[in-house]
Amino acid sequence: MQALDDQYYDNLNELAASIQESPVLVQYLDEEDDALYNDLRLEFEPRISELHHRVAAEAPLQLVTFERYLLEPVFEGLYLPRILGYSVLRGEINDQYKYVRPNDHFKDILLAICASPHFDQLKKRIGQSISVGFALSSDIWITNLLSLVENKRIRYFLQQQKNDRFRDLKDRIDLYTRYSNQFRNELYFSADFPSSLGEMKANFSALRQFLLKRFEVGGDNASLKEKMQNFLNTKDFQGTEEYMEMLAMFGNYIDLDPAERLAFATHFERERRSFAEFDQRYLRFLLALYKSPGIEAVHDERLLAFIDKNWKDKISDYYRIAEKIHTNGYVDPQSIEAVQDFYNTHEGLSVESECLRQLILRYFTQLMGGMTERSYSDYFELTKIFGLYIKIFGNSQFNLDVERLSMTYVDRLLKRYTDKRGKDYQDIKKFVSTQFVDLGFLKDKEVVEIFKTRRKKRKTGE
Repeated sequence: MQALDDQYYDNLNELAASIQESPVLVQYLDEEDDALYNDLRLEFEPRISELHHRVAAEAPLQLVTFERYLLEPVFEGLYLPRILGYSVLRGEINDQYKYVRPNDHFKDILLAICASPHFDQLKKRIGQSISVGFALSSDIWITNLLSLVENKRIRYFLQQQKNDRFRDLKDRIDLYTRYSNQFRNELYFSADFPSSLGEMKANFSALRQFLLKRFEVGGDNASLKEKMQNFLNTKDFQGTEEYMEMLAMFGNYIDLDPAERLAFATHFERERRSFAEFDQRYLRFLLALYKSPGIEAVHDERLLAFIDKNWKDKISDYYRIAEKIHTNGYVDPQSIEAVQDFYNTHEGLSVESECLRQLILRYFTQLMGGMTERSYSDYFELTKIFGLYIKIFGNSQFNLDVERLSMTYVDRLLKRYTDKRGKDYQDIKKFVSTQFVDLGFLKDKEVVEIFKTRRKKRKTGE
């Protein structure tokens, strides 16, 4: 947890003073009217939110420290429901959708809310956050937390937020997904960079999550550069899986000047030559980046400028073909021929072949995401390229992914062009009836079902 910069600390003190001097607060403390507390919220929470977002953007490693200051009584509980939600999602979870380690920041904020004289106002906005936090926590952790709450009425309220339905993994995943979607465009993640090998091994997964979320949401990551460089300069970390992943993230996502590029290349090539199966490990992590639903861009071009492509390994093999695709475009006949040659000399299930399929799929996804309903004739032409790559790869998962992209677009077309006698609808129907069957996306019966005219039900009594 990094100390708060003076500028943010001063801003918080100014906000606290303004809150304490507010006539609305004086009136609320005198009358204890809920509407007056809401007026206080409307006056000050936007200002707290603005400062919180500024710290999240400029100094994310200080975010937890910033939030701890908000627990002080002078802030009158303002903005605590919001940071409670952030703390719930900031905790690292495993594949069972349970916290990897106890979420102490969530506990601290929740206990501060329970101890607040404004609990009755705050509890109206925290029920869902508590339910999710409890669903992700162990029963023992929840029991220990409840034992710290002396007020029986408040303890009963907390107990009511624990729902046995979320013992089921499927329900827990659904709850977490729906809840996190509310925050999907927010910058709220924070982490600590390790100073020892023990810390690195214990906490790297949380650090990785933090960094990937930053790259997913976007924003200025200049404040992270020095910390990542220090990580890469720490000899104790070198020769580990975690170090390789930090190299991949640093090289793909951080803007570097010429001197920093040279330093990075030195680290990369040393690990590449000394760490067992570095090429396999690196490409597997690159593949995970390609497949990440939130990460929209993987900056291969940056790595291409740094690495030694003359060194004989899987990384050189992959980046040579990737460079040709990035330079000439995936529709270029030379690129298609190069992909065919690459695929003929590499096993289809090899990691470098899978990276290549994901690279092409990312180009398809990017193009389809920007395609409007009016440009469906361009899509008709594009499917010729789809067909070529489907034939080259001969991979069922790739075919399925391309099919999903295509069906999503066709669904959009059919919602736009509803006149079954119109030229647009007939063109789309004719194309899908032939090309989707040829590509293996649909069977004849499925095509008929898509374009079937459904009769309207008669009203009762007719």
